[in-house]
Amino acid sequence: MSSRPKDQGVEDARKNLPALLDRANRGQTVVITKRGKPFAAIVPVSQAPKKNPGMPLSALHGSGKGLSGRSAAAWVERLRKEW
Repeated sequence: MSSRPKDQGVEDARKNLPALLDRANRGQTVVITKRGKPFAAIVPVSQAPKKNPGMPLSALHGSGKGLSGRSAAAWVERLRKEW
């Protein structure tokens, strides 16, 4: 049951946060405005953007090829000696 988003000023939203959270839990979206302009929204969890898992490490395979010269082992050994 999702109804039309209702606007709420920042100060009113601060004072009424528990009620706004209850509304979101019931499927309603509330748009919070700042100086009359949309600023943020409280939405039901089912409507929240899904977290982006990012790029898998396997996608980076080979992306640094050649950066360490001919031998990666020799390059690492050189770095170790520097420190």
